Amino acid sequence: MDDSGNTRRNTTTEVLVIGGGYAGVMAANRLTRRPDVHVTLVNPRPLFVPRLRLHQLVAGTHEATVPYAEVLAAGVRIVVDDVTRIDPAGRRVTLWGGGSLGYDYLVYAVGSHGAEPRVPGAAEFAHRMATLETARELRAALDRAPAEAPVTVVGGGPTGIETAAELAERGRPVTLVCGGVLGAYLHPKARRSAARRLAALGATVLDGPGTEVTAVRQGAVTLADGREVAGAVTVWTAGFDVPDLASLSGLRTDAAGRLLTDETLTSLDDERIVAAGDSAAPSGLPFRMSAYVAGCLGAHAADTVLHRIAGEPAAPVDLSFNAMCVSLGRRAAVFQLANRDDTAKRLYVGGRAGARLKEISCEFSVKHLVTEARRPGSHHWPKGPYRHELLRGRNDMADSAAERAL
Repeated sequence: MDDSGNTRRNTTTEVLVIGGGYAGVMAANRLTRRPDVHVTLVNPRPLFVPRLRLHQLVAGTHEATVPYAEVLAAGVRIVVDDVTRIDPAGRRVTLWGGGSLGYDYLVYAVGSHGAEPRVPGAAEFAHRMATLETARELRAALDRAPAEAPVTVVGGGPTGIETAAELAERGRPVTLVCGGVLGAYLHPKARRSAARRLAALGATVLDGPGTEVTAVRQGAVTLADGREVAGAVTVWTAGFDVPDLASLSGLRTDAAGRLLTDETLTSLDDERIVAAGDSAAPSGLPFRMSAYVAGCLGAHAADTVLHRIAGEPAAPVDLSFNAMCVSLGRRAAVFQLANRDDTAKRLYVGGRAGARLKEISCEFSVKHLVTEARRPGSHHWPKGPYRHELLRGRNDMADSAAERAL
């Protein structure tokens, strides 16, 4: 269909991709494998944002943007706008800027954003950095603050660790308030390595019980154990949410707002809608949020759509893990090796070698998109049985619970 709702007279299939992050770009590029598929990508900004670089944007060591011309296949049409509602029955979406777009198939790849802080004062006095716009605002706030002004980073996950390390390496006095364990995903050995590196950079790490932030005000945060941590700038990195577009459109979601799908990534409500990335919840068991997962799910979502167009059965998603990277400034990182079930191994690579592996990972997160744009269908990823075992284990537990209820 064209923008006015008229049916095209040729056999072109219109596929609309909502979201221009890792998942959406990968899906859009892969969909161009068929010359009779016309792909439109809708995104609120005209630039691709490699979110793995946002902590560098905040510290002033990278701009964290790439022109879409470099990562998108030439035949993909870009519409710079926001989708405010999906009409599954009419196969149309409404745009924030006015008008609508029709589709034959839709790839739902709206991604994620920083969670709305529920701590008193956080929304007013803490800066978030999960989007290009908020990261730029934070960078401006840091530029306005004196170089010796203390900075408080809230959140002991990868984003918090990377931001604290990046700022400390640039000479900022930084306190990282973890609200629990530092780098909870990491193996204890790798966690100790990260802690040593942060200390070497001059950052203060507050982790363990009592380090949850209970209040934020101008110039300080209050912890659960009563301590006050002073900071001219407070950075909030704790938690991620997904947009509520699916639920607003009457589609079933999980408790976090991710679109519920089957294992082919197809919406439980409409086989014409396929999800990918952070906003997808296949079988109600979403994958870990990451650029790596987003790219793989974007490719699989495109394959599902292409199978449907060809009248072929779509395959269940099959994805295993191999590593997770956390940078510790520009000269060190922890490259945590992982089991295929996404649990940390004892093995990790640290120091400068880890930093090089982290940089390669960041570079390849974009290079994979470029390669897919030039050679659609070229992206491959490791597979393994853990997903099937996880689903089987859940089903066995459900069967046991049902038997006990009889």
